[in-house]
Amino acid sequence: MTLAPTRQSESQRSASLSSGMEDKKSSWTDTLFHTLVSGSALLVLLVLGGLVLLMGYGGRDALHIFGLKFVFHNIWNPVTNEYGAWAPLFGTIISTLIGVLIAVPLAFGTAFWLTAIASPRVASVIGMAVQLLAAVPSIIFGMWGFFTIVPFVARHIQPFLTHHFRHTPLLGPLIHGAPFGTGLLTAGLVLAVMIAPFMTAVMRDVFNAVPPMLRESAYGLGATRWDVMRKIIVPWSRSGMIGAAVLGMGRALGETMAVTFVIGNVTDVGWSLFAPRSTVASLIALQFPESPAGSIRLSSLLALGFILMLLSFVSLALARVLRGDTK
Repeated sequence: MTLAPTRQSESQRSASLSSGMEDKKSSWTDTLFHTLVSGSALLVLLVLGGLVLLMGYGGRDALHIFGLKFVFHNIWNPVTNEYGAWAPLFGTIISTLIGVLIAVPLAFGTAFWLTAIASPRVASVIGMAVQLLAAVPSIIFGMWGFFTIVPFVARHIQPFLTHHFRHTPLLGPLIHGAPFGTGLLTAGLVLAVMIAPFMTAVMRDVFNAVPPMLRESAYGLGATRWDVMRKIIVPWSRSGMIGAAVLGMGRALGETMAVTFVIGNVTDVGWSLFAPRSTVASLIALQFPESPAGSIRLSSLLALGFILMLLSFVSLALARVLRGDTK
């Protein structure tokens, strides 16, 4: 008569003990997971902060000696130890703008064609080709630009523009210069080819996220593809499109090898798109190995890197404002 309650109580104690062990194990795994995830997030902040501190601390001597003039001074002369960031900054900004202005329409048109016009089989093949193009190393683009784009610009594009528009008030200064083939326009063209696949991939995913019911309803009401793109896809995808443009701009700002091949690497400022120029990344890559430790030249290069990081942060903040994302 007393065995049944005893067995039942032992079973309850065993179940309670097992449940307690499972709760303790679950609590331990949750704590471990929370610690790993928090540590990963903290590591990202530490790496970012370390990069900013490294560049800022390394460039403190140049910023202390030259002051604010370092940013707006356009002379970079290692012989006289006179350094200014404006020439490479100017080349970086203009070549990036050229690349983005060319790449955005290409990426938008390709992404819209893949999602709304092409058959699924063709879209799959072209989409794979776009992904492969995005995986090509930048130095390959640089070599391709040097052996293909540079001669084409020097022999065809610049002579044609110079012959027909050299006396045009606004266009004349932009095409002035010897036909070297290297310069801001060539760098912008190579950057456009490089960043367009990234933009295309992002825009394609954004366009695919548009609810099919909206498109089908518009087509059912008699809307054309142009109407659907202008009134449905673009408003719905505005945030993602801006994100794609910023992604491409971020890569263009810091691109090194491809730009080094085709920009000419002359630290000068001017409005001619065909004159050799330089960028922050190309100047650092070329002169960093030749800069002695502790020299003002090395400090100036690190200060350039610090300014380039700030420029990237500003572009990201501007993108968030344009997207309406203030959280």
